[in-house]
Formats: sequence, C-alpha cells, structure tokens
Amino acid sequence: MNILVLLKETFDTAEKIVIHNGKITVDDVKFIINPYDEYAVEEAIKLKETHGGEVTVITVGPARAENALRTALAMGADKAILVDDESLFGDEYTISMVLAAVAKKEKYDMILAGYMAVDDGAAQVGPRLAELLDIPHISTITKLEVEEDRVIVEKDVEGNTEIIEASLPILLTAQQGLNEPRYPSLPGIMKAKKKPLIRLTAADLNVRPEEMTAKTEVLDQYLPAQKKARKILTGELISQVRELVELLRNETKVV
Repeated sequence: MNILVLLKETFDTAEKIVIHNGKITVDDVKFIINPYDEYAVEEAIKLKETHGGEVTVITVGPARAENALRTALAMGADKAILVDDESLFGDEYTISMVLAAVAKKEKYDMILAGYMAVDDGAAQVGPRLAELLDIPHISTITKLEVEEDRVIVEKDVEGNTEIIEASLPILLTAQQGLNEPRYPSLPGIMKAKKKPLIRLTAADLNVRPEEMTAKTEVLDQYLPAQKKARKILTGELISQVRELVELLRNETKVV
C-alpha cells in the first residue's frame, strides 16, 4: 500500500507569538510537525507495518521545513518530498493545487493528513486536495481499518460515532484519538539522514505559479487583548453575593 502523508510545519505550541511591524516574527522560533499531522504519520506507518508498502511525506514550505520531514522519516516514513519554491507558497487554495500536482506524479492508494493545522485552523487543504484529485474523502477520523481495497473508519460527530465504509483510493484526515504518535528512536534518527528527500520547484511540477495565486489576503495581524486577573470571592455566602453584585454594578457595569 502506497500512502502519501501531508505535513505542515507549525510553531511549537509552547512558543510565544511576537508581532513586529504587523507580521508574526519567526526569529528563534521552534517549529514542529503540526500535531494533527503527527496522527496521520503514525497511522500511515502502522498501515505499512501491517500491509507493507511505502509511506511518503510531503510538505510545501521553506528549507527549514526539512526538519519536520526528517522527523517523520525518523518515525518510520520511507521518503520525503519538499516543495521549496516561494512562487508556490500561498493560502489553502495554492497549497492544495501544488499538492495535487505532486500527488499526480506519485502512486498512491491513500492520502492521510491532519484534519487542521493548529496555526490557522482552516481545515481546508485535505478536502480541497481530494476534490482536485476527484477521490472521496472522510474527515476527522478516530479509527481506521483497511480490508483489501476498502476502508472502514470511525469519526466523531458531535459526541457520537459515525461508521463509514469507502473504497480506495481515498483521502482521510486525522482527529485526536486516532492513535498515539511514536517518538523517533535514535536508530530511526540515524536512518532518516540517509532516506531520500526530494526537492521540487514549479518547473519540476510543470505548473504555472500565476495560475495558483492565493485567493485570500491577510490585511492585519494582532494579539488578543490580555485577560484581566481573576478575582476569587471568599467569606460567608451572603457576603460573597453582596460583593458580586457590587462588582457587577460598579466595576464591570453589567447590571
């Protein structure tokens, strides 16, 4: 089974966001694999271990994104593709178009991705790519079984579980709970250095960047207002109620 896994590098969730001149600064920032994409990598490796085949991880981004791909290779992926061409960087529309061009050059039975990226929360690239490739897709899966040329998946639907069967090839997006991603082992890290990492440009993909320009534009970026310190009321209940009413009337002015 040949599986393509879509990756995106994102800020480490512990990083503090700093905005300078209206743009988020990336100086000295630690980047990681988007956490939802880690579930996709882990599931692909588990399927390869059970059914055989090859796992290829793909990302569109600058040279530093190689680190995220190397981490996936160290986890157990076989091959990586990095589309490192600024003319192909853009929004979800652009990225899905580029990934479609990559996918058409590769053999695949399944495409796995995280259901959303933690930095923008858009959750668009996976479904957009499936539409471009004209294959079915199922989002936010929490369980996956493969039987010959079909899949049986479970997905969380507002607290309930929906079970869906579909045929390969298919695109699936991973939700938390699908698995527990493994940590790269030391031997895995050493092996990852020798695994193939292919770099592609627009010319390699035979695409025209001017036909893939972003459909959205970021006009401004700003941090949310800082939350005020909380106040915990103490003492007798009747005193707390009186103080609460006083605060609502004179401080927050909601009554």
